[in-house]
Amino acid sequence: MEPKLSPDLLLTGYRNLVLVRTLDSRMLSLQRQGRIGFYVPSTGEEACQVGSAMALEKRDWVFPAYREPGAAIWRGFPIETLIAQAYGNAADPQRGRQMPNHFGASDIHHVTTSSPVGTQITQAVGAAWAAKIRHEDVVSLAYFGDGATSEGDFHAGMNFAGVFKAATIFFCKNNQWAISVPVAKQTAAKTIAEKARAYGMDGVRVDGNDLLAVYAVTKAAVDKARGGGGPTLIEALTYRMGPHSSSDDPTRYRPKDEVEAWGRRDPIDRMRKYLELKGLWSKDREDALRAELDDLVQNTIKEVERQPPPAIETLFSDVYEEMSPQIREQMEAYLASGERRRPEMLDKFPL
Repeated sequence: MEPKLSPDLLLTGYRNLVLVRTLDSRMLSLQRQGRIGFYVPSTGEEACQVGSAMALEKRDWVFPAYREPGAAIWRGFPIETLIAQAYGNAADPQRGRQMPNHFGASDIHHVTTSSPVGTQITQAVGAAWAAKIRHEDVVSLAYFGDGATSEGDFHAGMNFAGVFKAATIFFCKNNQWAISVPVAKQTAAKTIAEKARAYGMDGVRVDGNDLLAVYAVTKAAVDKARGGGGPTLIEALTYRMGPHSSSDDPTRYRPKDEVEAWGRRDPIDRMRKYLELKGLWSKDREDALRAELDDLVQNTIKEVERQPPPAIETLFSDVYEEMSPQIREQMEAYLASGERRRPEMLDKFPL
């Protein structure tokens, strides 16, 4: 059933799809130019990110994997902070101490990504269980890929949530490949969604390249969880059109015809055609939006690149909320040594 969304919300959703794609293209280009060290693209998966995030409330918590910029941006994460995190400079709140694409912000309830696969699943269940104990009207949503369903954290999280009716949405973005391992070698089950039955919860399979379908199933799961109905496993069928990361070459393991077939199901093209049928979009508006977002991303990159490296003092000041006398003594001794000003030291230990 087509969800009843206002024209403004539909247009905002589409704008976010295009923004994520624009950001993806530019950031991957920056990595190829050597201006950033690493990037995880999400081209082809934008509808999964944006559509699911649209169904959440501000008070809810998101536990991402490393391919959810659309969810973070929808919830209010500034793109300048997202880009700065890839540079690890002074504008990065994490000051370069996390891998690129491992951003987070407590003010929007978007937990910082970690590299180990699937660890966020049990964390999301724990947050939902804590909210239930506190009688808080909060839902948690965990994003993960098809590869994470082979991890023990998936079983532990699903089992606990099922037993204790935790208000958790398990959102599996089945993009067909866990790096170079196809989903056919990931599980003997016909679908990932059907695994929900063993844990006593509902399992739903949805077209992950359809923004409206993703929103509808996530909204239903969120409403059910918030009402005390327990968790839901959502399997969103989508496709990672690009590499797993900037360090990956997908042409070595994926057939070209498979990529082309999924390219014809592009989530942005489909949403644009939907808006055109609704009389809400035109070629002129499309051209204007593309130009606007290209300028936005490019100008933001320029501003971020003007930022210096993180201050060396933060190596000491960021250890504890209040600097201990011992760490303060270490900082003062280091600063007094003048080593940070020696070019040969900067070559060995670049800031």
